[in-house]
Amino acid sequence: MKKVMIFGTFDGIHKGHRFVFKEAKKQGDTLLVVVALDKTVRVVKGRNTLHNERWRLREVLQEENVDDVVFGHKEDMYRAIKTHRPDVICLGYDQKNFTGGLREKLNDLGLYMTRIVRLEAYEPEKYKSSRINKRT
Repeated sequence: MKKVMIFGTFDGIHKGHRFVFKEAKKQGDTLLVVVALDKTVRVVKGRNTLHNERWRLREVLQEENVDDVVFGHKEDMYRAIKTHRPDVICLGYDQKNFTGGLREKLNDLGLYMTRIVRLEAYEPEKYKSSRINKRT
């Protein structure tokens, strides 16, 4: 069984997220989604989420192409990778956080065969969380 992993905030599921889940699932047999903790989002994005981490996790778990969901770790951003040892890690088209040096980190963990796949965007002018969730 080939395990695929993706990471994100997923603060209100939209068609762009569903496209990412579907495309990531095509890379293997099971899809594990790592949902960012509220604290991590505040540190990385400099803002609070609209929905708390538990709500976001429940929403992602209900998605058709998602097999399992876990929270990210508050101190070790690579904990989920260490624990679940995915065969494929899919990154969103615009995902930049924690992606620099990812190949080297995977090698350090002995995950030499884990592939990193950058997924295409789905109508990013329409379906991008920062646009949809923009507060006025």
